[in-house]
Amino acid sequence: VQSVVRVVFHDRRLQYSEQQQLEGWRWSRPGDRILDIDIPLSVGILEPQIHATLLNTVEFLWDPSRRTSVFVQVGTGPFGGLGGGLGGTEFTLRKNGGEKGVPFRIQIDTFGAGGGKGDPPEHLHSASCLVKVLKPKGADRKQKTDREKVEKQPAAERDKFQPAYESTVLAEVG
Repeated sequence: VQSVVRVVFHDRRLQYSEQQQLEGWRWSRPGDRILDIDIPLSVGILEPQIHATLLNTVEFLWDPSRRTSVFVQVGTGPFGGLGGGLGGTEFTLRKNGGEKGVPFRIQIDTFGAGGGKGDPPEHLHSASCLVKVLKPKGADRKQKTDREKVEKQPAAERDKFQPAYESTVLAEVG
């Protein structure tokens, strides 16, 4: 099967201007990508494709009968990691400190082979999750602040929060 992974805007308002926003980002950051596959950490993926023009999309083939995991990097630049790459405040109007960043969504669409020659591939499944891209120190600070906020809540309120996971859990898109 083939999976297509994309980073898209979570906010509906920004989805309407997504292509223009991404073009502006590409123009201001030549050589940077919004999404990349970390090949050494990934398992069971075949023929990874990273398109030069689709900075927010990667594709790969995989065998559903075998153990497979893909590690993606969001906001990669020529200096690695988030150095010079995508940040949550890249698409906000003001860039002052303490500003709330723009939430993104990682979406994975999986397709099987089409019915006959020339038929489009069959859509099998879609899943996504919300992701906020932060600079490394900002991410540590945000996690600490969020953890402290949850710990201050009464036990009944704490149960409403999603537990922490070692890997990203995607929700089915219907």
